[in-house]
Amino acid sequence: MKKTLVTYFSRTGNTKMIAEAVFDALPGPKEIKRMDEKLDLAGYGFLFVGFPVQTHSLPYEVEVFLRRIPAKMRIALFNTHGSLTGSSLAREAMEYALVCSSQAKVMGTFSCRGKVSMNALEALAKSPEHEAWADMAASAGTHPDASDLADARVFAKWVTSLHNATPVF
Repeated sequence: MKKTLVTYFSRTGNTKMIAEAVFDALPGPKEIKRMDEKLDLAGYGFLFVGFPVQTHSLPYEVEVFLRRIPAKMRIALFNTHGSLTGSSLAREAMEYALVCSSQAKVMGTFSCRGKVSMNALEALAKSPEHEAWADMAASAGTHPDASDLADARVFAKWVTSLHNATPVF
């Protein structure tokens, strides 16, 4: 049985917290590594890939990583963001991640709110076109919370059950 890899890109720690919750819920051989480590993906049977939503999209490093995932490799994507749950900004970033990883077999996605840095909030609040978003993002200050972490663990177990039951075509 090949290992499962949980890899993530995190600047503020939100995505790392979710990655650790996902990792804790996984059975069997597994590893957790930051995305900036040299990773040979050939040794893994399944990937969980986590990233923050930044400037309404993916950090460049994440885009590059997603585009190099081997064809038909099974993956699950998760992200953290300051937007309201289900908002278009969070959805659009996940949709772009799906495009970037289109060669892979995506088994599921998970998204949750995460605290936005005070520096970012202050800078965005000064910009008229971002003022409303900055107000919305300020309400994410307590996330990821215990409920978000529990949801991430449930997501990991659910996706793992799909991975173990679904043949690759």
